[in-house]
Amino acid sequence: MLVILLGPPGAGKGTQAERIVEDHALAYVSTGDILRAAVKEQSSLGKKAKQYMDQGQLVPDELVVAIVKDRLADPEYAKGALLDGFPRTVTQAEFLDQALPEVGLNIDRVLSIEVKEDELVERLTGRRVCSDCGANYHIKFKPPKVRNVCDLCGGDLYQRDDDTLETVKERLAVYKKQTEPLIRFYMDKNLLSAIDGNQDIDDVNKQINDI
Repeated sequence: MLVILLGPPGAGKGTQAERIVEDHALAYVSTGDILRAAVKEQSSLGKKAKQYMDQGQLVPDELVVAIVKDRLADPEYAKGALLDGFPRTVTQAEFLDQALPEVGLNIDRVLSIEVKEDELVERLTGRRVCSDCGANYHIKFKPPKVRNVCDLCGGDLYQRDDDTLETVKERLAVYKKQTEPLIRFYMDKNLLSAIDGNQDIDDVNKQINDI
C-alpha cells in the first residue's frame, strides 16, 4: 500500500503520519530524510543532489523523484509506505507517476488534511518553545502554568521565527499556491480523500483509518 499525506503547516500532519505508520505498519518516507540519507551514503544520486545542496540550490524535481524511487525499491518498503508531504507540486507528481511502475508500485490513496486558514494561523502563531530544554507549548491549547515559563525546567519560552504572523501567512500562501493544483491533480485521478482536520486528533485519525 502506497499512501501520500498532504496538509498545510499546522494541520497536524506530523501527528497523523506517526499514527498512520503505526496503525498500518507502513514505512515512513520523508523527502528531506531520504535526501540526507542519499547524500550520507554517497550514492550516485546522492552525490548529484549534494552538488545542488552545496550551492544552496533546490534539488531538481526529477532528481528528487529518482531518489525517492530508488528508496522505495528497497525491500524495507515492500509492505507499503507513507509519503509525507511529497510530491509538493504537479511537476513532481507527474515525474512520480512515471517512476513508480518501474519499481512495481502505484499510489493507492492520497489523504489531504484540510483545516480553515484562521484555525491554522491560531495554531501556528500560538506555539511556544522552551529556550533551555526545547519543550513545546501553545498559549491556547497547551499553556504553561506560569506565563512564558517552562513547566519542566523554568526556562524562558519563545516564539520561533517561522511561527510569527507574517511568516505563517507566507508559508500558507506558498502551500496554497503549490498544493491546490496538486489536490485537483489527484482528485481528477479519483485518488484523493479530504480529511476534516478541524476535528480532535483522535477523530481525524479515525476518519483516516476508516478510509
